[in-house]
Amino acid sequence: MAASTPFSTILVVDDEPNLRTVLKASITRGGHECLLARDGFEALTILEEYPEITAMITDLKMPRMNGVQLMKRVHQRRPDLPIIILTAFGSINNAVEAVKAGAFDYIEKPFDKEHLLNTLARAVASCDASARRGPGRDTAQYPGQHGMIGRSEPMERVFRLIDRLADTPSTILISGESGTGKELVAKALHQTSGRSEAPFIRVNCAAIPENLLESEFFGHEEGAFTGATHAKPGRFELAQGGTILLDEVGELPFPMQAKLLRVLQENEYERVGGIVTLKSDARVIASTNKDLKAETQAGTFREDLFYRLNVLPIELPALRERPGDIPLLCEYFVDGFNTAHGTTHSLAPQTGSLLAAHSWPGNIRELENTLERMLLLAETEELPPAALPAEFLTARAGVPERRMDLSDSGLKEVVRRETSRIERDLISQALDTTSGNVTKAAGLLRISRKGLQNKIRELHIREDLLTDTES
Repeated sequence: MAASTPFSTILVVDDEPNLRTVLKASITRGGHECLLARDGFEALTILEEYPEITAMITDLKMPRMNGVQLMKRVHQRRPDLPIIILTAFGSINNAVEAVKAGAFDYIEKPFDKEHLLNTLARAVASCDASARRGPGRDTAQYPGQHGMIGRSEPMERVFRLIDRLADTPSTILISGESGTGKELVAKALHQTSGRSEAPFIRVNCAAIPENLLESEFFGHEEGAFTGATHAKPGRFELAQGGTILLDEVGELPFPMQAKLLRVLQENEYERVGGIVTLKSDARVIASTNKDLKAETQAGTFREDLFYRLNVLPIELPALRERPGDIPLLCEYFVDGFNTAHGTTHSLAPQTGSLLAAHSWPGNIRELENTLERMLLLAETEELPPAALPAEFLTARAGVPERRMDLSDSGLKEVVRRETSRIERDLISQALDTTSGNVTKAAGLLRISRKGLQNKIRELHIREDLLTDTES
C-alpha cells in the first residue's frame, strides 16, 4: 500500500460519473479526503470554496474545458498546486506536453491503484505550505526582487547572485535551512534565464520511493518492470531545454547518486529497460537543507557528486539572520490572509516587536503558519501580544525561561518591560546595520524617522550609535 498523507484534500475532475466514483474510493482508502467536480468550471468554483485542497487530479479530455485549459486557469490562482493529468494511451503525447507546461505528472487509464496513490503521495509531499493557503499573492508592492520579499543585505546578496548566475549553464547548488525559500530562488533563476520559455521541472528527491527513483529521473520503456505497460519519459527528458530542480538532493540513496553523477558529467542517460542513449540539455539546479560537505566526510554523500553540484553555490540566510525583513514578511502574510478570508486584522506594535525578536527555527514557513493560526483564531481586529503562541513567553522570545515573580510587577508591567527591551535591541540592531543612519534605520524598521527619534529618546539608546547629522 502506498504511503499517504492524512487529512489531505484532493479534488478529482472528470466528466465520467463511474470514473469519479472509482477514483474517490481509491483516494479515500489511501487516507485522503476527496472532492468531486464534473467539469472544469465546477472545479474552479470548488477551489475557491476549499482553499485547503492540496492536489488535483483531472481528466485530459473533457467537454467545454479540457484538462490543460483547466490547469492553466488553476495555476493563475494557485501556481504551486500539484495537478495530475488522467489520460488514455492514445493521448499520452498530450499528457507529456501538459507536464512540460506545469502539470505535476500524468497517469494512464485504466490506472493502477497503487501507482495512483504513490503519485498522489508525491504530489501532496511536494505541495509547499504556502501552496495550501489559497490564492497566490502579488509581491510587487513589497520591497524585494524576483518574487521574494526583503531588503536586508543578506537578501540583496542573494538577488545579485540570481542576476549574475541566471544564464550560466553550470550546475547551481542552493543550500539553506528548511523554510528559507530555496524553490523560489530556483524558479527565479529559471524565469530570469534564456530558458524561461522551456519547462521548469521539480523533483522532490525525498518523496520518491527508492525503487522508483531511476524511472522517475530517466523514464522507462514498456515492459521494463512489472506495471510498466507503456514507455514513459523521465523528469530529465521532460526538462529538455529547460531547468530541472533536484529538491533535497541530499536525500538521494548512494546508488542513485552514481547515476546522477553520470548525467552531470556526460549529459547522457538511458531509460530503464532501454538501450538508446539520450542526451540531456537541462540546466541542473539542486537544493538541500543538509551540510553536504559534512555528509561527504561522513561517507553518506559522494564527494565527486558534491563537487559536480557545488559549481555555483547560493546559500540562503535563515530568517534570524535577516530580522529587518520580518516586519515586511508579517505585513505581506497578514495582507494576504486578510484578502483570502475577507478580514481586516492587523498586528499591535508590541505583537510585531515580539515576532521580530523570535528566533524562527522553521524560518519563513514557521512565520507564515504562526500568523495564519493567529488570524484564524483572532477575537479582535488588532492582534495583541496575548494572541501569540505560548512559546513566545519563553526563552525563545527572549524572556527568561525561569518562573517570574509577578507579585510586585504584574503581567502588564512584565510585558511592558520586556517589550521595551525587545524594541531597544531591534532599534540598536537597525542602527548598527545602517552604520547609525537614523533615516535608513527608520526605513528598515518600517516606522517614520520622527517615530524612531522619539523611541531613541524614550528608550535611552546610546547617542554614540548615531551618525545621521539630522539626528
